[in-house]
Amino acid sequence: KQSRLPVATAPEEVLAGGACVGAECLLHVLGNYSRCGGAKTTLTVGVVGYPNVGKSSLINSLKRSRVCGVGATPGVTRCLQTVQLDWHIQLLDCPGVVLDSGDPPAAAPLRGALAPQRLRDPLSPAVAILRRCPPQQVRGD
Repeated sequence: KQSRLPVATAPEEVLAGGACVGAECLLHVLGNYSRCGGAKTTLTVGVVGYPNVGKSSLINSLKRSRVCGVGATPGVTRCLQTVQLDWHIQLLDCPGVVLDSGDPPAAAPLRGALAPQRLRDPLSPAVAILRRCPPQQVRGD
């Protein structure tokens, strides 16, 4: 069950970020799926999403060990990685996925598709950011 509590009332271990909130529930659901219908095969679950949103961190939390590399910049996970969670559940750590939106190439860094250090032209994304800001904010009025 999801609850909406003010941050001031959240337990310290949740605020510190060390706790994997909801892990036991998710593991229970995955375990139920793996046993569904009496199947004797392994359940394979792909963890897919935008770059740098915590896919590898989620897998590390569920496994309770550092089995996937993580980092503050996009692109740490470069290829599909398989992690055996238990005898019946296998997780796939996938690289970040960003669909082409038809935007100009300067928009890719704004969607988190490229690490700033890998940009050939850092000026274009900076200009795109400034264009989205109100003029008075840029001027510092």
